[in-house]
Formats: sequence, C-alpha cells, structure tokens
Amino acid sequence: MKTDTDTIAAIATAMSSAGIGIVRISGDDAVAVADRIFRAKNKKTLRQADSHTVHYGYITDGDTVIDEVLVMLMRAPNSYTREDTVEIDCHGGVLVMRRVLETVFKYGARPAEPGEFTKRAFLNGRIDLTQAESVIDLINSKNEFAMKSSVSQLRGSVRDKIKSLREKILHETAFIESALDDPEHYSLDGYAEKLEQTVEGLKSEIGRLLETADDGKILKEGIHTVIVGKPNVGKSSILNVLAGSERAIVTDVAGTTRDVLEEQINLGGVSLNMIDTAGIHETNDIVEKIGVEKAKKYLEEADLVLYVVDASVPLTVEDDAIREMITEKKCIVLLNKSDLTVQVTPESFQDMGAEVLSVSATEGEGIQDLAHAIREMFFHGDVSYNDEVIITNLRHKNALAEALGSLELVSDSIRSGMPEDFYSVDLLNAYESLGLIIGEAIADDLADEIFAKFCMGK
Repeated sequence: MKTDTDTIAAIATAMSSAGIGIVRISGDDAVAVADRIFRAKNKKTLRQADSHTVHYGYITDGDTVIDEVLVMLMRAPNSYTREDTVEIDCHGGVLVMRRVLETVFKYGARPAEPGEFTKRAFLNGRIDLTQAESVIDLINSKNEFAMKSSVSQLRGSVRDKIKSLREKILHETAFIESALDDPEHYSLDGYAEKLEQTVEGLKSEIGRLLETADDGKILKEGIHTVIVGKPNVGKSSILNVLAGSERAIVTDVAGTTRDVLEEQINLGGVSLNMIDTAGIHETNDIVEKIGVEKAKKYLEEADLVLYVVDASVPLTVEDDAIREMITEKKCIVLLNKSDLTVQVTPESFQDMGAEVLSVSATEGEGIQDLAHAIREMFFHGDVSYNDEVIITNLRHKNALAEALGSLELVSDSIRSGMPEDFYSVDLLNAYESLGLIIGEAIADDLADEIFAKFCMGK
C-alpha cells in the first residue's frame, strides 16, 4: 500500500539521450537506499556525510558496476521535499538512467507518482498550493511573460496577496465573535459602517485580481487563433511567415490545404496557438468538404480570427459567407498580396468594425503591424511584465469569484441592517474560499488532481 511516507524515486530529467541524467530519491530511507547501491571512491558511506555535499563513485548492483556517478546528499528539512533527498547524477543515456532507477527500486524505494515530489513539498509545508502549481506552469511556459509570472508566483506573490486578504477578513470575524461573546468589553456601536468600508476595500482588491485573470490566462496559455479565407488567398503562406519556417505546403493550386494544421507561434511576446484551415468554399470534393467543416468548427472555438483576403482580386459571394460566420468574433482582416495591383481596400470592411491590415506573405510586410494589432486587441497594447500580481489559474479565478460573492452578501446584510452574526457567516465563507487558493482546507481529491498534471520526476 502506497503512503505519503514511503521512500520514492524517479528520473528527474527528460527521458532522452543527454550528457547527464538525474535520478531523485526522497523519504526517510533515501540515504539508506542510496548507501546500498553507491560505492564512494573514498570508501565513505552517505550516512557519514554532511548535508549538501557531493560524492564521486559508482552505482552498483552487487558486484556489477552500473555507472560512474556523482551523488548529491540533502538532509531534511533543507531539501525540496523537506525530506532526506539523494540525487544521482549519472550519464544521460536512456538505458543507463533506467538501469540506475531499477536498481534504486530493487534496494528499497518505490516509483514516485506524477508530481509526488512537489506534492510532498506542499504537504510538508515548504510551499503553498499556488507555489506548487507555479512549478508546472514554469515547466510549461510558452513565452517570456508566462515564465516570469510563474517565477513570481513560485516566490510567493499570489500567496502573499491572498494571505493579506485573509488576515483582514479574519480580524473582522474575530472582532465580531468577541463582541458577541463579551459585549461588556467589545462594543459594536457604529461597527457596521466601519465594516462596510473594510468590505468595500476587500471587494475592490479582489475585483482588481479578477480583472487580471482573462489577460493572465491568455498570456499563459496563448490565444487560440484560426486563419480563414477562400482557397488560394495565402493562408498557408501567412502561417509560414509567422512560424518562420515552411510549415505548410504552398502552391498555386487552390485547395492545397485540406485539413487543419496547428502551430505554436510567439509573436511579439504573445503566444498564438495557430490553426491553418482549409479554404472555405462550396465544393463537391468529399475530402475538401470535411476540411471545410473542420474549419467552421475551429472558427466557432477561436479567440481570434485572422481573415485572409487576396487583395489582388475582387471580393466574391464566398467572402460574404465568411464575413457572416465571423461577425461575433474578434477578427483582424489581412489584405494579402498587397505587393500586387490592389483591387480590395480597407474600406470594403468598414461594416465589420474589424482591424484591417495590408500584408504581403511573399515580402514579409505588415507582420509587425499584426503583432501590434493583437496586443492592442487583447491587452491594450501592454504585454510587459511588472510586479503586479496577475491571476493565471482558472481555479484561483473561481475561488476569488466565490470570495467576492460572499463579501457581496456581507454588504447586503449591512445595508439591510441584519444582526452582526450574519456578517461573520459570510466573512468566514470568503475566508475559506480564499484558503482554497493557497491550499488550506483543500480536499485530498483536489490535491491529487492538481499534482497528477506534473511530470513523473517533479
């Protein structure tokens, strides 16, 4: 039966050929397990060694030498998990790492579950839940902003803000309870007006955090962007220019793209989850029909639509049909082939209220204008990182919304002249909702779900 006190082990580096691979062991028996398989060059055991020291020697299984290694020893509580931890730096071949790990298992450790090292750091009080979640966000960072935001949260920016909010709520709750229990020493005269000011301040702070959530989520996860247009207008050429490589096949034959093509693109510091679709038009070709239907499906789910138009030829009824599909979407019209004789101008799209840019995929013109337009559309032109606390996690956003709802009920009770014990009930609900963000009173199943998203050695 697996428990949170077992000694666990896993490969903590990528499973690919590299110069170095790391096998991590953590738990009460980590040093003992390592001593059973490690033969130091100086003949000393790890039990005799000081914390935070590095030792040279060999990993062995009985008389068989498996690899020449460096072993790092970190004793509790001064380790990532706050447990005794041993990290074996072996050669980075996949076979070598697996052989070392299998030997660790053979002599007393069990396989770590995904995220179990970080989960133990959380359970042992080294980090709170926002910091634990920032670890996986840092690993999965897709751009500079996401990386810096994750580092900020790892250092405790969200934790500190949430703790500050909870302390204010707890202070008011404690005063109410004290006044109700001991009215001779604590007076509630005029307290409702004072509490109302405090609650309005709390609501304002939480509201500002919630305002950052949509931008934070998009900057972390990227903008789901779909390129649409008729066949042969240059959609794939636009994708290739943005990607900086020949990701899509480009020919003069209409309908070259028959299926969707996905690409992750960093444009001016913003991540675009780009999807190039089949040209939208009426066709009897069964394969093209499937591609067109897929294009329409992705169009419905998009955060941003890049509508590519061949500016060198007049608009057609097919353009009218596409325009009807995207009327409710955030859209940027790209007048491609602007280096040729232009027959379509921005005035043709005035009724759409969309940003219209002249570009040339063959000349690479207008791409910087596109990056600027996207920043203006989604982030008011500002995607620089500063010290502001930004919410990038949907779970945090939902908990903040619940806390704000509870504080709204406090305000309603004050305005309605309700008894003070009504205030404390909703204040405590807000306090508990905020506690879910940092991991206080979190259910075991939610913790398991969060850490299951981690890689095996983290």
